[in-house]
Amino acid sequence: MTETLALTGERTAPGIWYENYWFARHDAAYRWITANLPATGRVLDAGCGEGYGAELLRLAGAHTVTGLDYEGTTLRHVRRVYPQVRVVRGNLVQTGFADAAFDLITSLQTIEHLWEQPRFVGECARILTPGGTLVLSTPNRLTFPSGNWYHTRELTAAEFAELLEPHFEITQALGLHHGPRLVAWEAVYGSCVDAQLAAGHDEWDSRLRELVQGTTFDDFEIRPGDLDDSLDLLLVARPRAGRSAR
Repeated sequence: MTETLALTGERTAPGIWYENYWFARHDAAYRWITANLPATGRVLDAGCGEGYGAELLRLAGAHTVTGLDYEGTTLRHVRRVYPQVRVVRGNLVQTGFADAAFDLITSLQTIEHLWEQPRFVGECARILTPGGTLVLSTPNRLTFPSGNWYHTRELTAAEFAELLEPHFEITQALGLHHGPRLVAWEAVYGSCVDAQLAAGHDEWDSRLRELVQGTTFDDFEIRPGDLDDSLDLLLVARPRAGRSAR
């Protein structure tokens, strides 16, 4: 069983039953990447957190996977649990990597935590190869519950695209949505997100407990269209020709 990382509210982790909905929602984006984009070459998971996503990218065939994060306890956990993931501690807006160091950069549910979001996008452009791919995801501000004090700025689909535009050409703009099982549950009982936030997990009724514990990445759909109604936003982009990251 995967060793769990203590929750702080800033990031999610596998193996914690009452966190399982949020973990599966994050996991779905990584699974989409490994199913739809080549993970060969040099991969950076920027803001790797617990490390499960970086490990999925490695298992999908990446030549090397580097997990970048700023928090020492988290990175020590990654080293123990996912020893084949290279771990680097650093600042996402000034990484220290060489120009064109990576073929694929993923940064999922991270940019909303950063104060200097444009600078981060520029840094991704600098360290990505000219033919490389960037994949970013973030909560949709129009649907995400307010009040997460770890988030410095949440984004709409239009704001997200505008943020990337100076350095990247967006090739796919996608939204994450509940799949049929979650939609059917909510048609009867109401929003499962609202229900989880309304009370501590020790107060959840049996129906909500069962739903959360049984949720997997297969309970979410990632697709184009209806971006303003999506739960999370996911952009796939490539560097603009002749870009300047600085």
